[in-house]
Amino acid sequence: MQSGNVTTPFGRRPMTLALVRRQVASVEITPNKSADKWKVFRDACEARPLLGLQDRALAVLDALLSFYPETDLRQGKSLIVFPSNTQLSIRAHGIAGATLRRHLAALVDAGLIVRKDSANGKRYVRKDRSGEVEDAFGFDLAPLLARSEELAQMAQQVAAERTLFRRTKEALTIRRRDARKLISAAIEEGASGDWGKIEAVYLALVARMPRSPSIHDLKALLEEMELLCAEIVNQLEDQQNSQNMSSNDARFERHIQNSNPESPNEFEPSSRKELGAKPEPEKRPTAEPLKAFPLAMVLRACPEIGLYGQSGEISNWRDFMAAAVVVRSMLGISPSAYQDACDVMGPENAAVALACMLERAGHINSAGGYLRDLTSKARRGEFSLGPMLMALLRGAGGMRNAG
Repeated sequence: MQSGNVTTPFGRRPMTLALVRRQVASVEITPNKSADKWKVFRDACEARPLLGLQDRALAVLDALLSFYPETDLRQGKSLIVFPSNTQLSIRAHGIAGATLRRHLAALVDAGLIVRKDSANGKRYVRKDRSGEVEDAFGFDLAPLLARSEELAQMAQQVAAERTLFRRTKEALTIRRRDARKLISAAIEEGASGDWGKIEAVYLALVARMPRSPSIHDLKALLEEMELLCAEIVNQLEDQQNSQNMSSNDARFERHIQNSNPESPNEFEPSSRKELGAKPEPEKRPTAEPLKAFPLAMVLRACPEIGLYGQSGEISNWRDFMAAAVVVRSMLGISPSAYQDACDVMGPENAAVALACMLERAGHINSAGGYLRDLTSKARRGEFSLGPMLMALLRGAGGMRNAG
């Protein structure tokens, strides 16, 4: 039977309050509780990163469990095993004595076993005349039974994190391949655009990947690589649309944009035959559709605009554009300049442009003039929001971790 008393370690090993708590918890087990010892062991193996254990420590735990004769750990029965170090070493595949003692201490520190030392530190069992265990000194496996549900939850958490890591890494590999092959195809087939600059951005992203990346590293790189791929596709689609508009009017673009031949506003007389009617202006592409840029990414690149949302936060694109109207007034931009930007870029893109300008307000002398300049470039097909957003993300110290 288990005494339920707190015992102190033999020799120079110190006693800590953590050891007291573990021993108390090991005797406060739900009545009649039981658990398959090998399932608990598998959960402990899966939860190893959270427990802070090495592989050899788990080999020692495996050896300890092999000395317990039953398959199920049961409350109310003696869960103490008492093998010698020599026996343990043999069952732990010949582990050295010093290494064995170190990993036994690690299992105690992790709260998976508790020492119950005798007066002289020896491990043995004392039985009564009927052969029943009266007292035993060695390693108590009760913490494994007490923490069986907790270990199962930890194992599920580690498995979920491993799955997320694998899927994120796979997605990053696919996006990296897409970007590399699309850039190579564009260069080899002579597509118009500043592909050297785009390739430099791609190589910089690849160079930033650590040798042993964390899930946060992978998420950040994946979002930035997806943004780059979206811009590459936008530029290639823009070239195709431009060729469809006029085979004799090739458009050479340096940035990535969406081709939309429909101009949102044309200021001309109602009838082109009237006196003073102006010739129809050439239709030019507008900036890329905002759907290429997730709102969360825009807010990470431009966090300042969040202060101008209702209740100090922005939860959707409607809130974002409403905040942009406040920012326009705060920056001293005239309504006509902002309306012109909305007509050329689209209202969502114009709002993002204002958010980007807000981030660099200290470096802009005339916000109204700067926005009109961006609008003119967008009208000529020479402006894209993508590089501006990426520059802000990198300037903030790299992509922020995904929330």
